[in-house]
Amino acid sequence: MELRHLRYFITVAEELNFSKAALKLYTAQPSLSQQIKDLEEDVGVKLLNRTKRKVELTEEGAVFLEQARLTLAQADKAVAMARQVSQAKQQMLRIGFVPVAEMKIFPYVLPGLRVQSPDLKIELLSQNNNEQMKLLKKGDLDVTFTRHNFSSEEIESVFVLREPLMFILPKDHPLAEYDRIPIKALNGLDFIIPSVEQSHTLHHAILDFAKAQNIELNIVQTADNILFNINSIGMGLGCTILPGYITPLAMSNSVIRPLSVELPQIDLYVSYRKNNTSIAVQKFMELLSKVFYLNFDSKS
Repeated sequence: MELRHLRYFITVAEELNFSKAALKLYTAQPSLSQQIKDLEEDVGVKLLNRTKRKVELTEEGAVFLEQARLTLAQADKAVAMARQVSQAKQQMLRIGFVPVAEMKIFPYVLPGLRVQSPDLKIELLSQNNNEQMKLLKKGDLDVTFTRHNFSSEEIESVFVLREPLMFILPKDHPLAEYDRIPIKALNGLDFIIPSVEQSHTLHHAILDFAKAQNIELNIVQTADNILFNINSIGMGLGCTILPGYITPLAMSNSVIRPLSVELPQIDLYVSYRKNNTSIAVQKFMELLSKVFYLNFDSKS
C-alpha cells in the first residue's frame, strides 16, 4: 500500500464517481479502478460498493476513509516539517576547525560571507581532525578544516595552505644566543610537544623530523592545546616546534630561532560532503576559493 492509493481512494470516496475522480486525479478511469482494486486487496476488505448507477462507501470503507485522511494529513505534515528543517539548514553553516583556521582563514573569509548572507547563522566548533571527520560524516558539521586529506567517495577535501614549523625556546635558554641553532644541539633537549590525541599530524611531524635527523628529544610534557604549549615554553619548561601561525601568540619571554636544517611544513585542508546541497556551503566554498585561489569544483 502506498500513499497514492490513499489519495486515489479519498478522491473516489469524496466524488463517489470514478469518472469525476479520474479527471480530478489526472489519470485514466481504468487505471484508477485498478488502483482501488489493489487497495482493497491489500486491506483485505471491500471499501466501495460499485454498480453501473452509483458508487458508495461500505461501512468498512467509511472507517478506512477517516483514517486515510488522518494518515495523509500526517504524511503532509512530515513532508512540511522536513522541508522546514532543510530550509533552516540552508540558513546555517556549521564549521569545524583546528586552531590555525582562527588566524589564517576566518578573518579573511567570514566577514565577506556575513556581508553576502547577513541572515546566515554560523556555528564554529574547535575539534581535532578525527572528531571533525566523524561529525562531518554524520552531517553534524557542514565544513571542516583539518590537517588531513580525507578525500573519499563521500568526502571532498581541498588543499588550502601550507605553513612552516618553527622552533621556539625560552628567551633565557643558552641556545637562544645562536642566530641559527645546530640541529645536533636538539639532541636530549627538554621538549614539550602537542599530544597525539589533539594534534596527530603535528605530533608525528615533530617525531619524524627528529628521527630523520638522528636526534632524540627528551619529551617532558605533551600539550592538549596550543596555548598550553606556548605558555609552557614561556615558563621555561622546555622547547617546542609549532606551526608558523602561532608567531603573534608567542610570549615576550620566548623566542623563535631557525635551525641549521629546514623544519618540515604541514598542510591544511577544507573538507565537505559531496552530497551537501546547502547554499551556505556553496557560498562559503566559493568565497574561500577566491581568497585562497583554491581549485574548488562548484558542481561537486
